[in-house]
Amino acid sequence: MNESLSNMRAGGTVDKKHFRFTDLALDELATIAGRTPAYIYNRKLIEQKINQTRHYLPDDISLHYSIKANPHPQTVTMLAAQVDGLDVASHAEMLLALGTGTPASHISFSGPGKNDIELKAAIGAGIVIHVESVGELDRILKFGEQLSKEPNLVLRINPDFTARQSGMVMAGGPQPFGIDVEKVGNLLLKIKANGLFCKGFHCYAGSQMLNAELVAELQAKTLDMMAQLVDAHQLSGVSLNIGGGFGIPYFENDKALDLNYVATRLNEKLISLRRHMDIDKVIIELGRYLVAESGLYLARIIERKTSRDKQYLVLDGGMNHHLAASGNLGQVIRRNYPVRCLSSQAGALTETVSIVGPLCTPLDVLGADLLLPILLPGDLVAVLNSGAYGFSASPHRFLSHPPPLEVLI
Repeated sequence: MNESLSNMRAGGTVDKKHFRFTDLALDELATIAGRTPAYIYNRKLIEQKINQTRHYLPDDISLHYSIKANPHPQTVTMLAAQVDGLDVASHAEMLLALGTGTPASHISFSGPGKNDIELKAAIGAGIVIHVESVGELDRILKFGEQLSKEPNLVLRINPDFTARQSGMVMAGGPQPFGIDVEKVGNLLLKIKANGLFCKGFHCYAGSQMLNAELVAELQAKTLDMMAQLVDAHQLSGVSLNIGGGFGIPYFENDKALDLNYVATRLNEKLISLRRHMDIDKVIIELGRYLVAESGLYLARIIERKTSRDKQYLVLDGGMNHHLAASGNLGQVIRRNYPVRCLSSQAGALTETVSIVGPLCTPLDVLGADLLLPILLPGDLVAVLNSGAYGFSASPHRFLSHPPPLEVLI
């Protein structure tokens, strides 16, 4: 891996004096933001990640950004200009996606609980709807008739296999997501009986996967499943959304996903499938993978506290702003996100400290037993890998503290 990609993985560069988030030091970031706490998203790092991803993926892959990973409007608008489509999971995300100028036919809408207002809006706008149940299809057909508009239909499949070693398993066995694969045929017949066309299939099996062999295996299984449905029902010109789930190395000893291996295996599979199947496009939807390493959460130390020989640093923000870093968003065993700091003490010695927020709960821990330079009130602390599932995934109203800023630089 070349030096620029290595630096990008780390979320910035380190010199002998200060951690730098690409071109800027932490004090410069705080000055630009105007106050802490703040999420800082770096445009240059996002662009590098997209370019790197496109470099490895087959040329005919359509790359979509999944807005739920980070719905910050300025960031989404910037991303929309560089990817091939957007994936949304709510009415608000749908409106945000449309506001970027992305064509409605390049916006897809997933989620097991789309309400009537959302379905009507999607049909009216011409957005691709990932159908997740028989009842949802019935409502879509009814609303299509009411609006005198043909809905864009893609069936989300719950396969009979699962995603091994994924952060969150979202397919296989009983699931609220998608239509069990054995029931998909009946829905295809129902769509055809109503004079409509199923434009393809979607399957999202798992998230935060770092094992390249398992990712490639999962993609191959997904494509084989979809190919069987295409052949059995004589479909043509179909769109195949094979999800994403690419992971990033959040924690110490995590190894980055070998994207070259994944892409090589995927390309071989697609060449084989295209020989006998009419595929319009193959979509990979990525959220976390494109933006997580491009963001940091910046906070300022309010207080130092020693309790029975254990040192604490109390920040002006905590788990109410960054639930994932506190370990309360799916971690079974809590592990520390990477942390960088700016000490006011020249050549400061190091000490072992725990970084906590201002909330009245023992859950409000952003870093436990970290070896850091000696820090004082007013010094800055940055939690890296915070560009995805940070601001929007956190309980801002908990204990009524003010929310953090979000800044794209």
